[in-house]
Amino acid sequence: MDLKLLATDGNKSETVPASDALFGREYNEALIHQVVVAYQANARQGTRAQKGRSDINKSHKKPWAQKGTGRARAGQANSPLWRGGGKIFPSSPDENFSHKVNRKMYRAGLASILSQLVREERLSVIDPIALDGPKTKAFAQKIKAFGLTGTVLVLTDKLDSNTLLSSRNLTDVLVLETREVDPVSLVRFNNVLVTRGAVAQLEEALK
Repeated sequence: MDLKLLATDGNKSETVPASDALFGREYNEALIHQVVVAYQANARQGTRAQKGRSDINKSHKKPWAQKGTGRARAGQANSPLWRGGGKIFPSSPDENFSHKVNRKMYRAGLASILSQLVREERLSVIDPIALDGPKTKAFAQKIKAFGLTGTVLVLTDKLDSNTLLSSRNLTDVLVLETREVDPVSLVRFNNVLVTRGAVAQLEEALK
């Protein structure tokens, strides 16, 4: 299949040959959901912690007599039923949130996302963005010249220091190398721009 080459004036006159297996795959919503959820879950640190009943520093004395007071029975002030008591099932700091996704499924999920972006005309190929120096204004003008609306993800085969420094202050633009691509970024951004070299690298990495 052919991908449209986006010029700086927003026109899509030329085309770039691409792999059907990567950019022409059928949409698999269940697989994409599984890959995205697994990626987000594996990013969780699991450092949260809650106190159980035994961790609450309160007196273990019975608050009042078992009978005769008219109140409900109570054994200790650290009861989970009481305000300030411990949690019934506390979260431990070493809780594991990771999901297992094998390599074949992960690559197929990324290919399905890229294919859907092509069908929705949200993915375009561009020539490498060349900058003389780290100038955020110059980089923003080059992105604006493409005539896109919304957030923009730029995938490049090689990220130089000028492009990195020029793009890191733009809240609606993210520049990544091909090896750093992830399913969450592909789904989150409205537009995806891929350089010619990045297309070849994606085909090699996700074949």
